[in-house]
Amino acid sequence: MNLLATAALALAMSTDAFAVAVGKGAALQRPHFREALRTGAIFGVIEGLTPVIGWALGHWAAPYVQAWDHWIAFTLLGVLGLRMMREGLGGADDDEDDKPTSHSFWLLAVTGFATSIDAMAVGVGLAFIDANIITTAGAIGLSTFIMVTLGVMVGRGLGKLVGKRAEVVGGLVLIAIGSLILYEHLGQG
Repeated sequence: MNLLATAALALAMSTDAFAVAVGKGAALQRPHFREALRTGAIFGVIEGLTPVIGWALGHWAAPYVQAWDHWIAFTLLGVLGLRMMREGLGGADDDEDDKPTSHSFWLLAVTGFATSIDAMAVGVGLAFIDANIITTAGAIGLSTFIMVTLGVMVGRGLGKLVGKRAEVVGGLVLIAIGSLILYEHLGQG
């Protein structure tokens, strides 16, 4: 794979994480840049590791990963999306001071993993074309780090405008991303 193809792949792999990060940023009480960096780092590391895992699995068990990746992503994103929507619909708009200042590590890690299932599937495909997985995974991780950091800060601005409804929108985005992943995979079958 050449540099342009690697950059395009990295950007494509980070777009769903960006959308989720906007919702995460909107659900927080004026997130600081430090929180955006933390969120970006968690997502970036996970998104950078999953293609390597997929690449390793591709050498061993490609049919199993490709057969279930879309169902795993759909389920995880759907459950997280429904949870966000429930919290967003759980009452009147809260005062800005009632919002959390950060998300838990585990919530971010599960969300990051859910949005990176497609990167794992890409890693499986990269095993078959003998691509340099370290360079590609590094590019995906860096792109995701940047996009998620920016997404949280964009969400910060949107959070002031939309209040609790941001969580509902963020939940809908997660469900839509999971549904799109499922639709694309079932449509290819």
